[in-house]
Amino acid sequence: MTAQPDQTNRADRRTTISVDAMGGDAGAQAVVAGIAESAKKNPEIRFILHGPKSELEPLVARRRGLSERVTFRDAADVVTMEDKPSQVVRNGKGTSMWSAIESVREGEAAAAVSCGNTGALMALSTIRLRRLPGVNRPAIAIMWPSRNPQAFNVMLDVGADVRADARDLLQFALMGASYARNGLNLSRPRIGLLNVGTEEHKGRTELKEAHGLISQVADDNGFDFVGFVEGSDIPGDVADVIVTDGFTGNVAIKTGEGTASLIGDLLREAFKYSPMSRLASVLAITSLRRLKKRIDPRRVNGGVFLGLNGTIVKSHGSADATGVSSAIKLAFQLAQSGFSEKLAARVASVGELSHDGQAPSEKPTEERKEGRA
Repeated sequence: MTAQPDQTNRADRRTTISVDAMGGDAGAQAVVAGIAESAKKNPEIRFILHGPKSELEPLVARRRGLSERVTFRDAADVVTMEDKPSQVVRNGKGTSMWSAIESVREGEAAAAVSCGNTGALMALSTIRLRRLPGVNRPAIAIMWPSRNPQAFNVMLDVGADVRADARDLLQFALMGASYARNGLNLSRPRIGLLNVGTEEHKGRTELKEAHGLISQVADDNGFDFVGFVEGSDIPGDVADVIVTDGFTGNVAIKTGEGTASLIGDLLREAFKYSPMSRLASVLAITSLRRLKKRIDPRRVNGGVFLGLNGTIVKSHGSADATGVSSAIKLAFQLAQSGFSEKLAARVASVGELSHDGQAPSEKPTEERKEGRA
């Protein structure tokens, strides 16, 4: 892994987050509102804000005390949702997205946050930051509401690449375990491999091969492998980390988002059905608010790009101030924990798989025994 300067000032514990102010559906105003919300909650965060300076400076100036914590990087161009990743890689040097990633690459910031085009952000991040040694495919990891005590499960990949072979799935398991330790404070996370059934004879060839590979390295790498899990286990309590390919993962999260939206609409219709149901909604208002907060996707907004030499958090394109603030909080927590360095150590600990598809045997280090990475 390329050495990165430590962006956490050990004297005052300040952490700098690079933020792409452009590209989201709600515009720069929502992003500035989000960093203002983060600034109020956490005095340790500083920001590098990327975008047209003439547009951003007045927005920041309206927020009391925010100007002193923001450094501007003037970037006139914007990556739109319609731009193809290949075009952005070739011609995007003047964009706010490129500039935000560059701050991480140059060691000015500990992590970057963007609401912009996912494909372009992944392509630029991979080109500018490079993959960690031993990582074939980066992955996007998200938090999914669950029945587990920590209230969320980690799921990856959810769209970085539609393909994944057995070695990729093994790497996803290692990266997911490290993310669960640092993002959910789980000392020994449980890993499940998504399949069409829990029986070992089911599924595609690469899934069966991945099952064997993950089983071999689980103990030495401080996690429990629960084997195959099904779609119903994604929000369940069988596993803490769900591993799958990007195609399946992306379909799953979009289905989940659509179903949650449908249930919300049906619930509102039900409470409007009669005077008694409207009265019931008033009596249940506290419980309904608690439920809304519990499943509010804005409060766990942010997909983390795993497997790169740096921490990149992809915020939802339609994120409002609350969503942007949540993505910044996640980036800050990962930066404070030294997640990027721990992830690199975790992936490197397994080493290269041999040509016959078997994982090399290795003795657990003290770090693996303690499950720190």
